[in-house]
Amino acid sequence: MSSEPVIFLPGLSRQINMFQEENDLRDKKVLVCGSNSEKIAGRIFKKSGVTVELIVPDFDSLMNSRIVIGDDPGINIRLMDFEHTDFDAEKFDYSYSQGAFSTSARKGIVKEMKRILKPGGKLCVGEVIILDESLPQFILDIFDASDLNPLTSAEAREFYEARNFNVLSVKDVSDTLHDYYEWNLDKLAEVTGGLSDNEKSYYKKLLKRISHESQAFIKQGADKYIGFEILLMEKL
Repeated sequence: MSSEPVIFLPGLSRQINMFQEENDLRDKKVLVCGSNSEKIAGRIFKKSGVTVELIVPDFDSLMNSRIVIGDDPGINIRLMDFEHTDFDAEKFDYSYSQGAFSTSARKGIVKEMKRILKPGGKLCVGEVIILDESLPQFILDIFDASDLNPLTSAEAREFYEARNFNVLSVKDVSDTLHDYYEWNLDKLAEVTGGLSDNEKSYYKKLLKRISHESQAFIKQGADKYIGFEILLMEKL
């Protein structure tokens, strides 16, 4: 049985497992983008032996990441705008994101990832995808509340190819979403029980969004419309 930590993001551990199996990470510079990606960065550091850069989009994520990482010398965590990073051009061999690019800012983010990847560098992304283009209002509400801008599987591939990425492999891991959302509800109940009234008020909007999205997926049939795919690509 594997002792690797479970990744609680859409796609669970399947994306990082695929990434590590299909790439030789030894001595490679890797950028990881996205909140709750500390365990991913830790696993990559174990394989690469090179300090992994982890960037997150907001202050709360930064504080949480620092608590999780502690004084681990293998991960350098920073707060950055994914569309406008502080990194030099052609710095990284790999860029990795598990769900963090499926937003209205995707175009700008991918442009920036292309800038900071070396020629022949690889981009591994987990994309929220649309399984049915006829979307009911409750699905559109979920996308709006989470600033999600999902594409169909074909559109996602076309999007990256149009930006001079060669798509090396695509894997559908939509079957992980049910477990992911069930975990969200369990964790939400656990966390909410330990919050003070002030904390519940402060996080009210976030907690409501997580609960609504998870309940919709598990009980309202959102799984008929929302999927998740892993794309591994090479910068041309």
